[in-house]
Amino acid sequence: MPKTMLKPPSEKGNTGDKRLKVLDITIKRNQHRQDALIEILHKAQSSFGYLEEEVLVYIAHQLKLPLSQVFGVATFYHLFSLKPSGAHNCVVCLGTACYVKGSAELLDKLAQEVNLHEGETTPDGKVSLMTARCIGACGLAPAAVYDGKVCGKQTAEGVLTQVKEWLEGNEE
Repeated sequence: MPKTMLKPPSEKGNTGDKRLKVLDITIKRNQHRQDALIEILHKAQSSFGYLEEEVLVYIAHQLKLPLSQVFGVATFYHLFSLKPSGAHNCVVCLGTACYVKGSAELLDKLAQEVNLHEGETTPDGKVSLMTARCIGACGLAPAAVYDGKVCGKQTAEGVLTQVKEWLEGNEE
Protein backbone atom coordinates (compact mmCIF):
# COMPACT_ATOMS: atom_id res chain seq x y z
CA MET A 1 0.00 0.00 0.00
CA PRO A 2 1.32 3.48 -0.76
CA LYS A 3 2.32 5.64 2.16
CA THR A 4 0.22 8.61 1.04
CA MET A 5 -3.07 8.76 -0.74
CA LEU A 6 -3.43 11.05 -3.74
CA LYS A 7 -5.82 13.88 -2.94
CA PRO A 8 -8.53 15.07 -5.31
CA PRO A 9 -7.59 18.39 -6.97
CA SER A 10 -10.30 20.22 -5.05
CA GLU A 11 -9.13 18.97 -1.66
CA LYS A 12 -7.30 21.44 0.58
CA GLY A 13 -3.55 21.01 0.62
CA ASN A 14 -3.29 19.46 -2.83
CA THR A 15 -0.31 20.75 -4.81
CA GLY A 16 -2.39 20.93 -7.99
CA ASP A 17 -0.84 18.09 -9.99
CA LYS A 18 -2.17 18.72 -13.52
CA ARG A 19 -2.05 15.00 -14.32
CA LEU A 20 -4.39 14.32 -11.45
CA LYS A 21 -6.70 17.12 -12.57
CA VAL A 22 -6.93 15.54 -16.03
CA LEU A 23 -7.70 12.17 -14.44
CA ASP A 24 -10.34 13.72 -12.19
CA ILE A 25 -12.02 15.41 -15.16
CA THR A 26 -12.26 12.02 -16.88
CA ILE A 27 -13.72 10.42 -13.75
CA LYS A 28 -16.27 13.21 -13.38
CA ARG A 29 -17.15 13.16 -17.12
CA ASN A 30 -17.95 9.48 -16.64
CA GLN A 31 -19.97 10.31 -13.50
CA HIS A 32 -17.82 8.04 -11.32
CA ARG A 33 -19.31 5.06 -13.18
CA GLN A 34 -17.55 1.80 -12.47
CA ASP A 35 -18.12 0.59 -16.02
CA ALA A 36 -15.82 3.40 -17.24
CA LEU A 37 -12.81 1.83 -15.50
CA ILE A 38 -10.91 0.95 -18.69
CA GLU A 39 -11.32 4.44 -20.15
CA ILE A 40 -10.18 5.95 -16.85
CA LEU A 41 -7.17 3.64 -16.67
CA HIS A 42 -6.21 4.67 -20.23
CA LYS A 43 -6.40 8.34 -19.26
CA ALA A 44 -4.35 7.69 -16.10
CA GLN A 45 -1.66 5.89 -18.07
CA SER A 46 -1.49 8.61 -20.72
CA SER A 47 -1.26 11.27 -18.00
CA PHE A 48 1.20 9.56 -15.66
CA GLY A 49 3.11 7.43 -18.19
CA TYR A 50 2.25 4.22 -16.37
CA LEU A 51 -0.14 3.00 -13.69
CA GLU A 52 1.68 3.40 -10.43
CA GLU A 53 0.13 1.86 -7.32
CA GLU A 54 -0.88 5.19 -5.83
CA VAL A 55 -2.88 6.04 -8.96
CA LEU A 56 -4.64 2.66 -8.90
CA VAL A 57 -5.59 3.22 -5.25
CA TYR A 58 -6.91 6.68 -6.13
CA ILE A 59 -9.03 5.33 -9.00
CA ALA A 60 -10.39 2.51 -6.84
CA HIS A 61 -11.35 5.04 -4.16
CA GLN A 62 -12.97 7.46 -6.63
CA LEU A 63 -15.01 4.71 -8.32
CA LYS A 64 -15.79 2.91 -5.04
CA LEU A 65 -14.28 -0.30 -6.40
CA PRO A 66 -12.10 -2.84 -4.59
CA LEU A 67 -8.42 -2.26 -5.35
CA SER A 68 -8.19 -5.92 -6.38
CA GLN A 69 -10.67 -5.29 -9.21
CA VAL A 70 -8.83 -2.19 -10.47
CA PHE A 71 -5.49 -4.00 -10.23
CA GLY A 72 -6.97 -7.05 -11.97
CA VAL A 73 -8.13 -5.00 -14.95
CA ALA A 74 -4.82 -3.11 -15.10
CA THR A 75 -2.82 -6.35 -15.18
CA PHE A 76 -5.15 -8.26 -17.51
CA TYR A 77 -4.81 -5.95 -20.50
CA HIS A 78 -1.34 -5.86 -22.04
CA LEU A 79 -1.67 -2.20 -23.04
CA PHE A 80 -1.49 -1.16 -19.39
CA SER A 81 1.87 -0.93 -17.66
CA LEU A 82 2.57 -0.88 -13.94
CA LYS A 83 6.18 0.20 -14.51
CA PRO A 84 7.60 3.21 -16.30
CA SER A 85 8.63 2.44 -19.85
CA GLY A 86 11.93 3.32 -21.42
CA ALA A 87 12.66 6.31 -23.61
CA HIS A 88 12.28 3.92 -26.57
CA ASN A 89 9.92 0.98 -26.94
CA CYS A 90 10.33 -2.20 -28.96
CA VAL A 91 7.30 -4.46 -29.29
CA VAL A 92 7.84 -7.89 -30.85
CA CYS A 93 4.75 -9.55 -32.27
CA LEU A 94 4.16 -13.12 -31.10
CA GLY A 95 1.06 -13.73 -33.21
CA THR A 96 0.88 -17.05 -35.04
CA ALA A 97 2.27 -15.79 -38.37
CA CYS A 98 5.11 -13.90 -36.69
CA TYR A 99 5.90 -16.76 -34.35
CA VAL A 100 6.04 -19.27 -37.20
CA LYS A 101 8.34 -16.91 -39.11
CA GLY A 102 10.76 -16.59 -36.17
CA SER A 103 9.70 -13.84 -33.77
CA ALA A 104 10.91 -15.94 -30.81
CA GLU A 105 14.41 -15.75 -32.30
CA LEU A 106 14.20 -11.95 -32.17
CA LEU A 107 13.56 -12.11 -28.42
CA ASP A 108 16.26 -14.73 -27.90
CA LYS A 109 18.84 -12.53 -29.65
CA LEU A 110 18.01 -9.53 -27.47
CA ALA A 111 18.21 -11.66 -24.34
CA GLN A 112 21.60 -13.10 -25.35
CA GLU A 113 23.25 -9.96 -26.70
CA VAL A 114 21.97 -7.11 -24.52
CA ASN A 115 20.36 -9.01 -21.62
CA LEU A 116 16.95 -7.51 -22.35
CA HIS A 117 13.95 -9.75 -21.77
CA GLU A 118 10.24 -9.46 -22.51
CA GLY A 119 8.52 -7.01 -20.16
CA GLU A 120 11.76 -5.39 -19.02
CA THR A 121 13.31 -1.96 -19.30
CA THR A 122 17.08 -1.51 -19.40
CA PRO A 123 18.56 -0.28 -16.11
CA ASP A 124 19.43 3.07 -17.73
CA GLY A 125 15.78 3.52 -18.77
CA LYS A 126 16.62 3.80 -22.46
CA VAL A 127 14.74 0.80 -23.90
CA SER A 128 11.68 -1.25 -22.97
CA LEU A 129 10.97 -4.60 -24.63
CA MET A 130 7.39 -5.78 -24.87
CA THR A 131 5.49 -8.40 -26.77
CA ALA A 132 2.02 -8.42 -28.31
CA ARG A 133 -0.21 -11.33 -29.19
CA CYS A 134 -0.83 -9.85 -32.63
CA ILE A 135 -0.26 -6.41 -34.10
CA GLY A 136 -2.27 -7.07 -37.25
CA ALA A 137 0.69 -7.08 -39.64
CA CYS A 138 0.66 -10.79 -40.42
CA GLY A 139 1.71 -10.27 -44.04
CA LEU A 140 4.90 -8.61 -42.76
CA ALA A 141 5.86 -11.42 -40.38
CA PRO A 142 7.91 -11.38 -38.29
CA ALA A 143 7.01 -7.85 -37.29
CA ALA A 144 8.19 -5.47 -34.60
CA VAL A 145 7.10 -1.99 -33.58
CA TYR A 146 9.80 0.58 -32.83
CA ASP A 147 8.48 3.63 -30.97
CA GLY A 148 5.09 3.18 -32.62
CA LYS A 149 6.38 2.46 -36.15
CA VAL A 150 5.51 -1.01 -37.49
CA CYS A 151 8.39 -2.71 -39.31
CA GLY A 152 8.02 -6.03 -41.10
CA LYS A 153 10.27 -8.88 -42.17
CA GLN A 154 12.47 -8.37 -39.12
CA THR A 155 15.60 -10.38 -38.47
CA ALA A 156 17.28 -11.02 -35.15
CA GLU A 157 20.25 -8.93 -36.30
CA GLY A 158 17.99 -6.08 -37.43
CA VAL A 159 16.17 -5.89 -34.10
CA LEU A 160 19.46 -6.09 -32.24
CA THR A 161 20.92 -3.27 -34.36
CA GLN A 162 17.96 -0.98 -33.61
CA VAL A 163 18.07 -1.65 -29.88
CA LYS A 164 21.84 -1.18 -29.75
CA GLU A 165 21.51 2.16 -31.55
CA TRP A 166 19.08 3.31 -28.87
CA LEU A 167 21.33 2.06 -26.09
CA GLU A 168 24.35 3.81 -27.57
CA GLY A 169 22.40 6.99 -28.18
CA ASN A 170 22.69 6.84 -31.99
CA GLU A 171 19.03 7.61 -32.63
CA GLU A 172 17.52 8.29 -36.02
